[in-house]
Amino acid sequence: MVHALSVTGLKKSFGGVPVLRDMSFDVAPGSVTVLAGENGAGKSTLFKIISGQLAPDDGTVEIEGSRLDSVNPHAARALGVGIVPQELAPYEDLSVAENLFVGHEPKRFGFVLKRREMVARARSMLEEFGVSIDPSRPMSSLSVAYTQIIEIVKATTSGARVLLLDEPTSSIPAAEVARLYAVIDRLRAQGVAMIYTTHRMAEIEAIADRVVVLRDGALVLDEEAGSVAPEQIVTAMIGRDLGQLFPQIEPPGETTAISVSGLRRREGVPTIDLEVRRGEILGIGGLVGAGRSATLAALFGARRAVEGTVAVGDRRLDRPRVRDSIAAGVAFVPEDRKAAGLILSRSVLDNLTLPYLQDHAVLGVLKQPSRRRTAKELGERVRLRSRSLGQLVETLSGGNQQKIVISRWLGRTPSVLLLDEPTRGVDVGARGEIYRIISDLAASGMAVILVSSDMPELIGMSHRVCVMRRGEITGELTREELDSPEAQNRIFHLASGEEAALTAAVPTIPSTKRATR
Repeated sequence: MVHALSVTGLKKSFGGVPVLRDMSFDVAPGSVTVLAGENGAGKSTLFKIISGQLAPDDGTVEIEGSRLDSVNPHAARALGVGIVPQELAPYEDLSVAENLFVGHEPKRFGFVLKRREMVARARSMLEEFGVSIDPSRPMSSLSVAYTQIIEIVKATTSGARVLLLDEPTSSIPAAEVARLYAVIDRLRAQGVAMIYTTHRMAEIEAIADRVVVLRDGALVLDEEAGSVAPEQIVTAMIGRDLGQLFPQIEPPGETTAISVSGLRRREGVPTIDLEVRRGEILGIGGLVGAGRSATLAALFGARRAVEGTVAVGDRRLDRPRVRDSIAAGVAFVPEDRKAAGLILSRSVLDNLTLPYLQDHAVLGVLKQPSRRRTAKELGERVRLRSRSLGQLVETLSGGNQQKIVISRWLGRTPSVLLLDEPTRGVDVGARGEIYRIISDLAASGMAVILVSSDMPELIGMSHRVCVMRRGEITGELTREELDSPEAQNRIFHLASGEEAALTAAVPTIPSTKRATR
């Protein structure tokens, strides 16, 4: 049998750090292979190589027996590779039909657009997938789920025989998941091979014919979906039992560390009210676009709120500013550490001492021995792994970069720590170390507000979880409720606003899936 996709001996390193380690696997036509793995496991790098965006250091990619020889997305598309990224980028000002035919519009005399023909052909393409959308509608009017379906239709009707789907349900409500699954099943019946990334066990059970798990750039599991249990998949992803990944968190204190009242990050969005006690880890969950990161930034002052107050101990901040928040004892670890949390071209020493340079200066002149002593102590506190304090931060692993962003605030021991996606892009080993750091800081009395899209992380690291949707808090789960088997469904329900949780929205998969098992 000719495989739809064959990956053989793929290797890739960045800055001497292996990202893919001698990876080999095959994908059959008309099948769905779920590619699972924690953030930083190598999934994105693998997708970029298969789609012709990145060259491997070694190894080959073959599409239906034809080798992809050049680092060229056009060459990959010509061989039959299509990709629907997690961050969609449609031409929102154009119509659905124009998006479907962009770059190869039907024309008369080579320059006169055949608009009626384009709309008619677009309608036929959509009907083939059971999608009832007016092709003349602007893309900006569609939901995220429909936008993804349009991208899938565009890829497959352009000849894609291998389709890469990157977290397609990460930001869509449960009611629209079934529609996406129906399109995927039609593709399976047409013989299209799909590689589908997800962290959700319910999705794997619903649509996967096969499960491939990556950990630290290596393939650690490759099994038929029906022969592997969810617990085995999780263990393969993280390299240990899930219960061992998260440290024991001590009960919080009774004293309020931070109180947020009537905080409105911009006009037209709801206000936020919450309190966090000393030693408490408050998790904030929600779908992409719910306003979690923007709320954290407004609370710190990185984005100026239009109204509201933040009280830290006995200090009251009206519409907080960054300088005032730092002085009050609030520290902030942003979502994008490379763009907003680090100066990549500077040394470990410079980055570790960045927030409090005035503590190490006399008449504007930096005291190097003092800086180095403080930086060394901070690095040891989080078990930072670097060759020296002079090493450039851009050469460190994602986990060590994140340790710097967290530890540099600890010189003055803040009373409140704001963490936005603290383990995004961090390898499995460093994740456990970061969790230990967070739990130790909470045990010392620090209040922590943790925004996370990783459900096990959110549940495993929080004393309490607030869920956001459309800029407001829609519900709260106590530690006792988080320990319930229904916790994940409850969080998803609050985040999506749907009556049914994700598992209830999963349709029965037709016989085409069962026949491939």
